Amino acid sequence: MARHSHWASIKHKKGVTDARRGKLFSKLAKHIISAVRTGGGDPEMNLRLKYAIEKARQANMPRDNIERAIKRGTGEIGGAAIEECVYGGYGPGGVAVIVEALTDNRARTAGEIRNLFDKRGGKMADLAAVANLFDKKSQLVIRQDACPEEALMEAALAHGADNVETVGETYEVSGEVAVFDSLRKGLEEQKIPVESAELAWIPRMTIPLDRTLAEKVLALLEDLEEHEDVKASYANLEVSEADLSAMGG
Repeated sequence: MARHSHWASIKHKKGVTDARRGKLFSKLAKHIISAVRTGGGDPEMNLRLKYAIEKARQANMPRDNIERAIKRGTGEIGGAAIEECVYGGYGPGGVAVIVEALTDNRARTAGEIRNLFDKRGGKMADLAAVANLFDKKSQLVIRQDACPEEALMEAALAHGADNVETVGETYEVSGEVAVFDSLRKGLEEQKIPVESAELAWIPRMTIPLDRTLAEKVLALLEDLEEHEDVKASYANLEVSEADLSAMGG
């Protein structure tokens, strides 16, 4: 069943993207550093790093910045250690929210994320309880004009995907975490260009909200997305197409 109104879809429609943030390059550098420390500095052997570099290039991040971030990751040049943190919380209407962050100061980031929840009428909560409402999945995004749906469906299912759905002008392909590398490589071998690939938190079920509550939750999510340390946010809200259009999405 398509979840056309989940947060990933709403971000697409409302234009909440990294490109609108003044702290973009800092975010992208953290992604690269974290990827290098996880899987090494060779993008041909480290798919996560390869995607992070691709994203940086799409944002016109200077080559020197990219190379410097890789060297920070490998330890060739100094810099504060970057940690990956995951936080859980609830927004207005009981919407569950998961926030992934990359930070050089865990205590500072946790405090600032807590303040954003408080400011928007939400609250931080035990991550385990919130995470139980989501499944961690491989998620790949392909533009509709890049590949016929039938061809994508055939290739995706052959390489381990368990779902393909339409979101705006894209297809979202999802599967278990274990198939991430093989799924991405399989689509590339079939000459299907992947716009983005990540391990995402997919809600098991969504919570329908009226327009008033939806606006409050979206304000919280947009605040989180604009925080310099936040890598990504996920929520199980559901907003009708009519209300989303009325809000300018």
